[in-house]
Amino acid sequence: MKYNIKIAHYLLYLVNTNSETKKINTIIMTTTAEEAVKRIKSNDNVFIHSAAAAPSLLVNAMSNRHSELENVSIYQIHTEGDAPYCNEGMEKAFKVKAMFVGSNTRKSIREGSNSYIPIFLSEAPKLFRRKIIPIDVALITVSPPDKHGYCSLGTSVDISLAAVESAKVVIAQINENMPRTHGDGIIHISDIALQVEGHTDLYELSYSKLSDENKAIGMNIAELIDDGSTLQMGIGAIPDAVLTYLGNHKNLGIHSEMFSDGILPLVKSGVINGENKKKHPGKIVSSFVLGSRKLYDFIDDNPAIHMLDSDYVNSPNVIQKNPKVVAINSAIEIDITGQVCADSIGSKIYSGVGGQMDFIRGASLSEGGKPIIALSSVTKSGESKIVPFLKQGAGVVTTRAHVHYVVTEYGVAYLYGKTIEERIDELIKIAHPKHQDWLKVSKKMMYC
Repeated sequence: MKYNIKIAHYLLYLVNTNSETKKINTIIMTTTAEEAVKRIKSNDNVFIHSAAAAPSLLVNAMSNRHSELENVSIYQIHTEGDAPYCNEGMEKAFKVKAMFVGSNTRKSIREGSNSYIPIFLSEAPKLFRRKIIPIDVALITVSPPDKHGYCSLGTSVDISLAAVESAKVVIAQINENMPRTHGDGIIHISDIALQVEGHTDLYELSYSKLSDENKAIGMNIAELIDDGSTLQMGIGAIPDAVLTYLGNHKNLGIHSEMFSDGILPLVKSGVINGENKKKHPGKIVSSFVLGSRKLYDFIDDNPAIHMLDSDYVNSPNVIQKNPKVVAINSAIEIDITGQVCADSIGSKIYSGVGGQMDFIRGASLSEGGKPIIALSSVTKSGESKIVPFLKQGAGVVTTRAHVHYVVTEYGVAYLYGKTIEERIDELIKIAHPKHQDWLKVSKKMMYC
């Protein structure tokens, strides 16, 4: 029955767009953001499209209704841009339950007005599809429909596709600035209950100059990467630094939960071509992107880019099928036995589990794979990030049993298959020199 309805909607859309008659609003309803978000009711579960795809017009209109609403749960991974629903005075109306914490939600979560859900990115879509978290309304941004009535989720498929598929009501901001991407994120206009035209600029990252420490870390990691490797990397200075040192490599591929502008020169030069990949050879596979307008233009209608669901992209079973997977992930601190904290500073949530464990495990199982944890040796205040014990309340995202390589600006520690005592010695070698004596004393006092 649903299939027949979809065909009917599709045929009506074709008739509608190929004639001079006015649009049939019962099939394709265009309205204002203010009217559209009236579908949100108190006690609803609302999903907001991820990263650069957050629909700013809908988000602002929903937030402006805060005096009319109570106990609306907002589910998301991180979003970019303003999040007014986190502002002071919104607590009665909205409760954010973020699966990854960004700068726009961090303060409210630390203060306790909003919350964090620890979960692997590979498993997050299952929360929606299995109705563990039922979604009442999904707020998304899509590209304008093509001549067949199909729109694209563009820069963010990730967990957003699962939210769209399971939501009772889908409200979309139709934005001509959203790139049209190939892969899983294609949805028909008939699956959108309400559409709002709003051609706002997508969020763009600003890039700062790489520090000497980041350059050294990047060089150390680049030396670990063999020709023909498949890369996973996150966002930030260290991944960008790594990419700047790969210009002489050959036949690299990308299978990553996300990527940014750093890959563009390597794609242009042919260093990244995906020839050695077993899964999707020749294709760049990701679940979301975040960067500049240049990046968004690059992925627009580019058949070399496959934007896929994160339950697939982040599946260790999928990841491991590519040879020589190099997974590069960051840490907030690591203890001298190899336990990695990546989502909190003590008990204060900073980011999230994300895809770190998915790719660390997938790379470990890949033939010739290299799971890498990368971090600078000290904080901005000079404290060591390699510590005897993690801070009280810190979360262990990656266990010491999963860690292979740890890289700082002072070198590479290889922990896999080593004893606790051997691990401590390896990690002390790559700690900042001013902290090495203190760590050696800690080893004697606490572990030996």
